[in-house]
Amino acid sequence: MKKVFIDGSAGTTGLQIYDRLAARNDIELLLIDDEKRKDENERKKLMNAADIVFLCLPDAAAVEAVKLVDNPETRIIDASTAHRTNPAWDYGFPELSARHRENIAKSRRVANPGCHASGFISSVYPLVKLGIIPSTQSVCAYSLTGYSGGGKALIAEYEDPDRDIRHESHRIYGTSLSHKHLPEMQAVCGLETAPVFSPILGDFYKGMATTVMLPGVNAEMVHEKLAAYYDGQTFVSVAPLGGDEPVIYASTLAGTNMLRLIVCGHQGQTTVTALFDNLGKGASGAAVQNMNIMLGLDETVGLI
Repeated sequence: MKKVFIDGSAGTTGLQIYDRLAARNDIELLLIDDEKRKDENERKKLMNAADIVFLCLPDAAAVEAVKLVDNPETRIIDASTAHRTNPAWDYGFPELSARHRENIAKSRRVANPGCHASGFISSVYPLVKLGIIPSTQSVCAYSLTGYSGGGKALIAEYEDPDRDIRHESHRIYGTSLSHKHLPEMQAVCGLETAPVFSPILGDFYKGMATTVMLPGVNAEMVHEKLAAYYDGQTFVSVAPLGGDEPVIYASTLAGTNMLRLIVCGHQGQTTVTALFDNLGKGASGAAVQNMNIMLGLDETVGLI
């Protein structure tokens, strides 16, 4: 039975991974005592005893944690931003191509994608690869997310009964246009310039809708190409042209590992919206899916 250790299991992503794995009987979870969570020697012992280690840590801590692993058989999935553009790490989005899936399957080091980045890349990567978007294009996008992606502090802020009444409206943040997911969006998609990207926080727990705007592009053609590109994938699908209904609710796929692309528009303007769970395909669900692939299991085990 393969052994799995979650370093940083007290954070939102770590807890979600734990919840997805705890009920499984095909793996053994290595657990650390609460009082030893920051004990480097104890963490190192458990990491090197594991077949798979999930890093659910801040970036700097994730970089240091990798240095603790000296067992060549231990494989790491990093949920932080630290290694997503590092060429020595494989990018953990298996649906992007057969090459991505193959690399994940044999990888020792997998960088789990960011939530906003997953939504952006799911539509832009294939459109660049197919030549529909030139690599020189300045791509514009916005992304509406539930507040759970901000971690415990933000969750407490939004669930405080005495919170600022302004929390009831959407919060536009990242106004410096330097969001931490931009480097992976640009690098993975092969864009020459970083996208113009606006993240938006909503008053709901989880769910995400990431929209890319494509002026001068035929919506019917984009829909046809994306539907063919993702045909046969389990967790990524393409809705009928115009969507499953006339409106898009960001929380529709909350609680699942699904990502659904919705193409809207007409002959001269197109939008592509990636609808998914920021804690599912945008974080912990994607991490578990990558683990399943790395262990040679059905990618759907423990996921819906």
